[in-house]
Amino acid sequence: MRILAIIFGFLFLMAIAGVAGVAGIFWYYGQDLPDYTQLEDYEPEVMTRVHAADGALIAEYAREKRVFVPITAIPHKVIDAFVAAEDKNFWTHPGIDFASVLRAAVTNVVNLGTGRRPVGASTITQQVAKNFLLTNEVSYERKIKEAILSFRIERAFSKEHILELYLNEIYLGSGSYGVAAAALRYFDKSLDELNIEEAAYLGALPKAPSNYDPVRNHDEAKARRNWVIGRMLEENYITEAEAQQAWAAPLIGKTRESVDTYQADFFAEEVRRQLVDLYGEGMLYDGGLSVRSTVDPRMQTVADKALFEGLVDYDRRHGWRGPITTIDLSGDWQQKLREVETPADIPWDKAVVLSTDASEAVLGFSSGDQGRIPLRFLTWARPWKKGQTLGPTVNKPSDVINAGDVVYVKHFAELDGEKLPPNTYGLRQIPNVNGGLVAMDPHTGRVLAMSGGFSHDLSKFNRATQARRQPGSSFKPFVYLAALDEGFTPSTLVLDAPFVIDQGRGLGKWKPGNYTGKFYGPSTLRLGIEKSRNLMTVRLAQTIGMPIVADYAERFGIVDDMPEVLSMSLGAAETTVMRLTAAYAEIVNGGKKITPTLIDRIQDRRGKVIYRRDERDCAECQNVVFRNQMPPELPDNREQLTDPASAFQMVHIMEGVIQRGTGRSIADLGYPLAGKTGTTNDSRDAWFVGFSPDLAVGVYVGFDDNRSLGDHEQGASAAAPIWKEFMRGALAGTKAIPFRTPPGIRMVRVEARTGLPARPGDQDVIWEAFKPGTIPASNDNVIDGGDNGTTGLDGGTTGNSGSVPGPGGIY
Repeated sequence: MRILAIIFGFLFLMAIAGVAGVAGIFWYYGQDLPDYTQLEDYEPEVMTRVHAADGALIAEYAREKRVFVPITAIPHKVIDAFVAAEDKNFWTHPGIDFASVLRAAVTNVVNLGTGRRPVGASTITQQVAKNFLLTNEVSYERKIKEAILSFRIERAFSKEHILELYLNEIYLGSGSYGVAAAALRYFDKSLDELNIEEAAYLGALPKAPSNYDPVRNHDEAKARRNWVIGRMLEENYITEAEAQQAWAAPLIGKTRESVDTYQADFFAEEVRRQLVDLYGEGMLYDGGLSVRSTVDPRMQTVADKALFEGLVDYDRRHGWRGPITTIDLSGDWQQKLREVETPADIPWDKAVVLSTDASEAVLGFSSGDQGRIPLRFLTWARPWKKGQTLGPTVNKPSDVINAGDVVYVKHFAELDGEKLPPNTYGLRQIPNVNGGLVAMDPHTGRVLAMSGGFSHDLSKFNRATQARRQPGSSFKPFVYLAALDEGFTPSTLVLDAPFVIDQGRGLGKWKPGNYTGKFYGPSTLRLGIEKSRNLMTVRLAQTIGMPIVADYAERFGIVDDMPEVLSMSLGAAETTVMRLTAAYAEIVNGGKKITPTLIDRIQDRRGKVIYRRDERDCAECQNVVFRNQMPPELPDNREQLTDPASAFQMVHIMEGVIQRGTGRSIADLGYPLAGKTGTTNDSRDAWFVGFSPDLAVGVYVGFDDNRSLGDHEQGASAAAPIWKEFMRGALAGTKAIPFRTPPGIRMVRVEARTGLPARPGDQDVIWEAFKPGTIPASNDNVIDGGDNGTTGLDGGTTGNSGSVPGPGGIY
């Protein structure tokens, strides 16, 4: 008995000493540990995601690709997969799983000398302690600190909170942090869409995500996934039948390319800039914002295609500027071709010319395949000459390209219904002209599509929002709108005759002219817009006064501070495609003020709405069960910029631009459309801006260095075709509805030339819109612009108009 007492006493003392030793170690290493209480309000760095109007992803901004999901929103199957694979006793241990530690220790002793990697026993809580509060240093000291912090974390927080931290922070490979980002990366699914085998695959990743890529390491990844399924079965998280079904399921992961975002590069970049302005870069890249943008993916695709092809068409009219580069065909020319860098967003193939003969050029591709360009596909490529003119005609392929030239080519299987021989290509080149396109909802200002140039890879400069250019005659509708508000009618006659202003001592005379160089005498306001008459516009602006014209330019948001000089009436004040398109939208919507917007709504990482485009209150919209009732009516608090009747008259006049005027090439689309061309002095800028009843669209084409587009280029030739092709695609499948007529407007049949009510036998008869009491009985009064005593028809002046040197040939 005494011996037993001595033994038990010794063991008791040793236990006390052990406890004291452990306590001492814990006290020593627990002195300067990180503050674990910060985990209470920890917010991980979460990526901001920008979505299109239909929910399609268009951009992600992050330092670490992570989507934060609260534990209450994480499906049980995902939680179960990670607990089964990583820490089966998570729900019961105090932070350290002593049984697992002992088992790991025994295993490591047994494996001594075998070269096998030591087995670990870290719990999920320990991983949280390490990932959030400690370093990855491999040492006993760090493991002790990790254990101490794990005990403290378990006492301070619930198991659910610990899991929330873990599942949102853990790195799961391919740039994905947290389970939500990994679900999107590997399966292009949200967490609630995952099935058991997919949840099990995510649970397989923490040990070594790079070793279990579902594409590169498929067999290893599937084996690890199946092991996790087995663990879930052992822990009774799933049934035998569910396990068998999950084991049998194939592992089909997505490649990085297959889950790329929808391409709307210029639009997404503009959204990014706005988010930085609103919240700063920290919130953008770490704040986990969810942004619902206004872009319509289908319409954006149509816009990109229309602008791309329109710029190419313009460029082809002005000749061939030469190959991308030239390489030596001796040696490994395929590798040399691969090394030629080209923009990623150009949908053409890169090839090298291997040889030419009298009828075709032979192409080589980096894959080793070959193709051909027939001579007839090269005849457009006459040499480019200064001033956008063309050199001699092409008689043989070597007049254009030669062996070693690296060029862009486009494959053609058929052309105009003709089936072509295999491997037939056409020659292409990147245009050096550029442009921008904006499409918006005219009632709300929501930007539905925006293209800022030919290639975002080549240039990030957004010509839809950043390029300030003269709008030329596309500004004229606002001069005429001001006149309509001042009491003029579409039938008012304005003199189309020479107009000369003395600009002051030593400055010479300003002599604006029509594009045709002709004078047409008294003509109706309608004809002034339809035919884009400069002289009529100047006289009209002179009559109503430039202060009024400047006020309209400013109230419609075209410019902020327009100089009150006559040259501005011809579109000499610089603006952007976005601003001018919004101004046109304010005409077709009845004169209501709108603000162009690219963002509908922004939510923070927890789903709280922190920004909403439409700030109107709607008590009847809250907690409503939809039973096919009419939607609630919201107050219309938009500012009224002009008389709705005047706005409709302007819309109706601009319909004539497409039916009979400078935009008549668009008329065959068969929809009610209205718009206006614009071309500036020396053809430096080409515009077409217009609308259907529910879609406003602006197109600009020009060189970034502001040189001429060429003597014969104008808005009707360079911009209108792009506008037409966009409208063709955007309106496809929709019903043709007429423009909405406001109360009080009376439609009258008039003789087009005089604007007077039509009489029996009149041939050129159109419908005209009049306000009450303004239908003309006669048309004797002609506006000559001389009311202010500033100009005479013979070129003499009786005063100084204050004009500055103007654009002259704007039309």
